[in-house]
Amino acid sequence: MRASVPPRFLLVGDSQTIGKAGDHTWRYRLWRHLRRCLGEDGFAFVGPREALYDVGADAAVSYAYPDEDFPPHARRHLAGWGEGWQHMAPLVGPAVRESGADVLLVALGLIDLGFYTNPEQTAENAHRFLTAAREARPGVRAVVLPVVANVRARREPEFGAQVERFNELLAKLVADLGSSASPLLLATAPADWDLERDTYDGTHPGPSGEHKLAAAFATALHQGWGIGGPYTGV
Repeated sequence: MRASVPPRFLLVGDSQTIGKAGDHTWRYRLWRHLRRCLGEDGFAFVGPREALYDVGADAAVSYAYPDEDFPPHARRHLAGWGEGWQHMAPLVGPAVRESGADVLLVALGLIDLGFYTNPEQTAENAHRFLTAAREARPGVRAVVLPVVANVRARREPEFGAQVERFNELLAKLVADLGSSASPLLLATAPADWDLERDTYDGTHPGPSGEHKLAAAFATALHQGWGIGGPYTGV
């Protein structure tokens, strides 16, 4: 089912979302899915950035997307290698205002827990982020993905417990802050996530992982708000 007004999606994330040079990215997988469901003009990806992360330059300066059918206007995002909730909280307001975004698709938290903040602090930054987005556009909607455990969470029980704790806090935050004026959805993390099959290094998604992350957002959009349809990209 199509939304009555073509949605403008702002995709927000860390290294799993921006991708590196040569990656398709889950952003591309979702774009293809929505194009099939909604048509070329039935939605838009918006945001202040378009680049991929370049490992050699240690900066987001690459435009080496492997598929030429992924046009520049569809590459727009607000994602960064090594950037988490605390980095995006001050950026999301201006990005929403300038782009006119009305739906946020957010995949953040792993880098925060790994390097910057504990679960409670990370949840506070998520609250700051959502508040700033709403101040910029009071009716903004958001789909938020729980942290998908990586190899460190599997190998280090203490870090794994932090991931689980944050995901609990995130679910409560989404439930508490959601409203009819500004709905929030908690996406379901892929239940069959396999570190060997779905990542290339235990953290970052390979092709099958990209499809699974795209499917998580596509399913939430379809089941929650009737946007798009069942994900069939795999």
